[in-house]
Amino acid sequence: MIEIENAHKSFGNLEVLKGINLNVEKGEVVTIIGGSGSGKSTLLTCINGLEPINAGRIRIDGTEVHAKTTDLNKLRQRVGIVFQQWNAFPHLTVLENVMLAPRKVLGLSRDKAEEIAVKQLTHVGLHEKLSVYPNRMSGGQQQRMAIARALAMSPEYMLFDEVTSALDPMLVGEVLDTLKMLAEEGMTMICVTHEMAFARDVSDRVAFFHQGVMAEIGAPDEIFGSPRKPETQEFLGSVR
Repeated sequence: MIEIENAHKSFGNLEVLKGINLNVEKGEVVTIIGGSGSGKSTLLTCINGLEPINAGRIRIDGTEVHAKTTDLNKLRQRVGIVFQQWNAFPHLTVLENVMLAPRKVLGLSRDKAEEIAVKQLTHVGLHEKLSVYPNRMSGGQQQRMAIARALAMSPEYMLFDEVTSALDPMLVGEVLDTLKMLAEEGMTMICVTHEMAFARDVSDRVAFFHQGVMAEIGAPDEIFGSPRKPETQEFLGSVR
């Protein structure tokens, strides 16, 4: 379970998160929607410990993410995160990119790391691309490689930060299909997304962020069918 309690985050004088409260249960898929600058992506980096919070608490299975005694490197093995940019090593093949973390972080043998990498690349439909270099693949394929790279660490939770926003519209579907597959398999996921149809179809709950506040959260039918807050109504009216 991910527990977020009154989380505040500021960058200088700019308060980006203004007291976020959210619990995500094991196996649940929560999507976060909202305009640019509403705090969506910042929340993910705070959950993963990449950014400190200024106040409040974030716990993962009872472990305080931002406690001084917490081993963040160990915690991040359980909480995978995939960003808009895939950040592959261009001098390594797809297989080598996915093998790297299991070898360096988990200390696995080359054979074991390769076994895991092949399994996860096959999982996301890239079995035929093992020996290819990233710059020889489409953006959608590179993003699926980034997902396989995160899955190779056997995380219990996955965070996705607008993973389709840098893609050509023609390539978005293949990445969303991969996320849908993970959701169907029971992966616990928090997805920041601009893809409203995806949020409606895949989510257990949808959270709408507005100016650093979680203005509204509920089942997809509630948020998309009968949003309560004027801000939610205005946002959804602008993206439909």
